[in-house]
Amino acid sequence: MTVELRTERLLLRPLTAGDADAMHVLNADPEVMRFIGSGAPLAIEDTRARTAKAEAHWDAHGWGVFAAVETATGTLVGWSALATPHFLPEILPATELGWRVRRDRWGRGYAPEAARAVMGFAFGELGLDRLVSCIHSQNAASIRVAEKLGMVLERETTVPGFAVPCRVYERTA
Repeated sequence: MTVELRTERLLLRPLTAGDADAMHVLNADPEVMRFIGSGAPLAIEDTRARTAKAEAHWDAHGWGVFAAVETATGTLVGWSALATPHFLPEILPATELGWRVRRDRWGRGYAPEAARAVMGFAFGELGLDRLVSCIHSQNAASIRVAEKLGMVLERETTVPGFAVPCRVYERTA
């Protein structure tokens, strides 16, 4: 069974390897990537590997990265995801709620719209009782998204390996 979530403007469906070129619009953009990991854009090969890995995760677990497709245009405008934040061991066990939107769609409310739907899936169908979001401390836009979702600041820390200041937001079911 394929999971599909619908919002007023978006279709959220499992990300597949076939989405690599559309995803690369986000991953190659320095402004989109500046608060992600090392802050560097990704090469197309890395995007292809990540989309294939995301598809395999769906097949194995029944949850993962949702492609956010604008229903009016059919354009993949971003994603919202559930993931295990292995990069921040101090908060484990945990499930992270994340989001990313391509720059030409910033400011339209797609991130909270998509993330709210994925949060509903996590608390509903998956029966999770807690979600976290790990956000670069300088990423004011993502901090606003977390707050719109009713998430509260749980801690401030640093991501090992990148020395990136991080705020961990959480919300319970």
